[in-house]
Amino acid sequence: MAEEKEDSKADIVEDALERFKRVTDYEATNRTDALDDLRFARLGEQWPFDIRRQRELEGRPCLTINRMPSFIRQVVNDSRQNKPSIKCHPVDSNADPKVADLLNGIIRNIEVSSNADIAYDTAIDFAVTCGIGYFRVTTDYAHDDTFDMDIMINRIVNPFTVYGDIDATEGDGSDWKYCFVTEWMDEDEFERRWPDAEKTDFTGMAIGDRDTLWVQEDKVRVAEYWTREEVTKKIILLNNGQILGIEEYLDNKEIFDAAGITVQRERDTKSWQVTQHWIAGGCDKPLESIEWAGTYIPIIPVYGDEINVDGKRYYKSLIRDAKDSQRMFNYWRTTSTELVALTPKTPFIGPVGAFDTDITKWNTANTKSHAFIEYDGDIPPQRQPFAGAPAGALQEALNASDDMKSIMGIFDASLGARSNETSGKAIMARQREGDVSTFHFIDNMSRAIRHAGRILVDLIPKVYDKPRVLRIIGEDKEPKNVQVNKPFQDESGVEKLYDLTLGKYDVTVESGPNFTTRREEAVQAITEIIRSYPPAAPILGDIMVKLMDFPDADKISARLKAMLPKPIQDMERENNPIPPEAQGIVADLQNQLEQVKQQLQQGMQEYQSMKSENEQMKADKQAEFAKIQSDAQASMAKIEADLKKAEMDNATKLQIASMSAQSSADEQQFKAYFDMLKSEIEGVRSLINTQGQENVTQEYI
Repeated sequence: MAEEKEDSKADIVEDALERFKRVTDYEATNRTDALDDLRFARLGEQWPFDIRRQRELEGRPCLTINRMPSFIRQVVNDSRQNKPSIKCHPVDSNADPKVADLLNGIIRNIEVSSNADIAYDTAIDFAVTCGIGYFRVTTDYAHDDTFDMDIMINRIVNPFTVYGDIDATEGDGSDWKYCFVTEWMDEDEFERRWPDAEKTDFTGMAIGDRDTLWVQEDKVRVAEYWTREEVTKKIILLNNGQILGIEEYLDNKEIFDAAGITVQRERDTKSWQVTQHWIAGGCDKPLESIEWAGTYIPIIPVYGDEINVDGKRYYKSLIRDAKDSQRMFNYWRTTSTELVALTPKTPFIGPVGAFDTDITKWNTANTKSHAFIEYDGDIPPQRQPFAGAPAGALQEALNASDDMKSIMGIFDASLGARSNETSGKAIMARQREGDVSTFHFIDNMSRAIRHAGRILVDLIPKVYDKPRVLRIIGEDKEPKNVQVNKPFQDESGVEKLYDLTLGKYDVTVESGPNFTTRREEAVQAITEIIRSYPPAAPILGDIMVKLMDFPDADKISARLKAMLPKPIQDMERENNPIPPEAQGIVADLQNQLEQVKQQLQQGMQEYQSMKSENEQMKADKQAEFAKIQSDAQASMAKIEADLKKAEMDNATKLQIASMSAQSSADEQQFKAYFDMLKSEIEGVRSLINTQGQENVTQEYI
């Protein structure tokens, strides 16, 4: 059995090297072009080596006026301003919309805590610059002194260290069956990390290929070799509706049996097993193998312009086809500069002997200023007129500049430069043409983030599978701690359970400005409305100030809201239900009031029915009703005490104010509900204290 296991490990390394060689052969063209794009656009290596060398030997200039970064930044920064956001949606009966919102908050927290925006920006930058970029999802311990795991999104600084599945066809890498992520490691570091690793040659392998690919002097190339294999698993359906894997059921069978939970159905299902192997040159088995919790390889590609020709995929950058235009631009600008710089200064022309007098001044006439210069001759010297700047070279440079814009579809309006368009509408239309021309890069980024969302939704129930408190972040960037996988009572005393292990959820992405940008846009839109219709200022002022970001904006908004006309305040009250944090308090007080009303109503009905009977029975019933009144008064005293406690308790007030949108206006709304209850209590007290029972009508009840 041990020998079979060792053979299996050897097969893993053998398959890895065979796949690695296939990938390197397949991607040779893509990688060569991508590296050339990167050096061309970012390092400014835009002159062919032999031409640059020849010009340098001749002492001629080689100017590089690199316009590529401005075009690249136009697309990359557009992506930064409109970051796609991951949205989870329930898709089966076990899924809960509230848990879907919780997943959204968890994912936002993962993105914030792991600086996912840097990973996204790095990936889209490489995709635009050289045709492909990557980022990854990883897990690590939440703290040094805990066993809880956290999920993170990290960037991949060098996309050339990633070798994806060349047989995959999906545009987001979701169908990858294998992937390599390589890095060079010093032998000393290698030995510290894997002290028991054997550094012996592989047997039965092409050693030359292996050495060429994997070994370099005193360094060892270590690779993460990810595999994704289809496996068959057995699942069971319990009589409580829960679906589990057979292994999980058997591990907890005693608990299920004690609770009377039995198996109703079972079947085989297909799933995926993802494994992370660490392999290195000179080792005949993996250094380490770890089973990944998810069902996807957590390396996410961001493709540039993808093209399939004869079954082979090519990835092109934004600037790939514009490189020749950039080279021509450099050449003609260099030529015009050279012609102007190396053209001799305008000379003096005269007969022989005209410059014999004070010859030293004539020799420096083009470089120094002299008060006068003498000459000896009958005809004064004449100056040769300057031929002017080389118009042809300048025109060719302009043509090359226009070619770059046309090839990439990004024109002057998109770059913020003055163009032929004069009206704002025409400028916006030309800017939109640039956005449409490069939108496939932004869309490919959205697809990659959507796949990252699937990976996260797949991982979250498996990593956060135990009861724990998680920090979530709302859409407005406000953090909050939430208990998951364990029942708890919220602020109003209602028991809740956020079980991340139940239900299935789908993922979509929404592209657009972030919350801060949308808030600024809302302020700008309201400002335009007020400018167009000034009477709207008193009505919209509280909303506009609430959206602004400055100290005490919430207090000013609350004061403006208090000045709203009564019809609008009534409409606000109707459209805004009781805050969730106040619902429990209000519900308890209303239930107590309802019980008092029912007691009074029952006593009134009995009293009215006995009015025509003898005086003794009537007196008995009157005494009984008096007792009901006394009990009702005691109940009312308790209700008023509870109301006063709920209203005056500073902790309750602070809690409600902090949980309901962080505004004084919401706290005032909460107080309004207490005032409403006070009014209703006064009505019931009037009912209780009524001396003439015959005058008590159903209207007051």
